[in-house]
Amino acid sequence: MLRFALTIVAFIASGSSALAAVGPFVSLGNTNFIVLLAFLLFVGVLFYFGVPGLLAGLLDKRADGIKSELDEAKAIHEEAKELYASFERKTREVKGHANRIVEHARHEAQLAAEQAKVDLEESIARRIAAAEDQIVSAQNSAVKEVRDTAIAVAIAAAGDAIAGSMKDADQQKLLDEAIASVGARLH
Repeated sequence: MLRFALTIVAFIASGSSALAAVGPFVSLGNTNFIVLLAFLLFVGVLFYFGVPGLLAGLLDKRADGIKSELDEAKAIHEEAKELYASFERKTREVKGHANRIVEHARHEAQLAAEQAKVDLEESIARRIAAAEDQIVSAQNSAVKEVRDTAIAVAIAAAGDAIAGSMKDADQQKLLDEAIASVGARLH
């Protein structure tokens, strides 16, 4: 600082305005010399009360405040980067999980469709088998009914033919033999 003050004094002393003054420079009548003395006195008072130190302290304090704000901003920036990275990671995890859920649902739907197809085929096969059984049963029933009807008609026709050609005593004898035959078979 002292060097700075001496530089200012030398600059002022060597200035062209000092050479323009009338009379000797170091004189109380020279206004330039009075201004120089006032300036030097002002600078001396500033140094005596430690104003440059105060200014330097204020500037250092302000610089420290700015540095702490910058450090805090850097910390917040780093925290934001970490949060962003965490968010990106979680987003990727959620997307992967969602894709796995969709793939699982597709697979389950495909399995359900295949099972439904198998169940439908089995149901159709059971219905066809039941229908075939009903057809066979109906055929057997119809054949039996036709046989029973044919037998009844044949018996009736034979009974009429025999009744017309037999005598009453022969009919009674045949009836008794049939009753005995049926009774022997039942016991």
